[in-house]
Amino acid sequence: MTHVVTENCIKCKHTDCVEVCPVDCFHEGPNFLVIDPESCIDCTLCVAECPVGAIFPEDDVPAGQEQFLALNAELAPLWPVIDRKIPAPDDAAEWDGVPDKLKLLER
Repeated sequence: MTHVVTENCIKCKHTDCVEVCPVDCFHEGPNFLVIDPESCIDCTLCVAECPVGAIFPEDDVPAGQEQFLALNAELAPLWPVIDRKIPAPDDAAEWDGVPDKLKLLER
């Protein structure tokens, strides 16, 4: 099983989760993080570290967020690995909980 970064990460992009990942499975895009499903070992450490609650086990992805399973798998090979915390965007708090952010995803 893998874990999945979902919509609430878009434009929030906190990176607390990447520091606890023992296998460096996070990849960074312009305004979103993804988990490489081929590298994730299902350790669950990242879930508690995400300050916006955007990471879920693949079997527990919230209804309406299922497309993020494929999106994480698609984008992980295209984006570079991130293995250390960087500052969140200045306006990250303003985006926490905003619905329908998928259209704002930058590839």
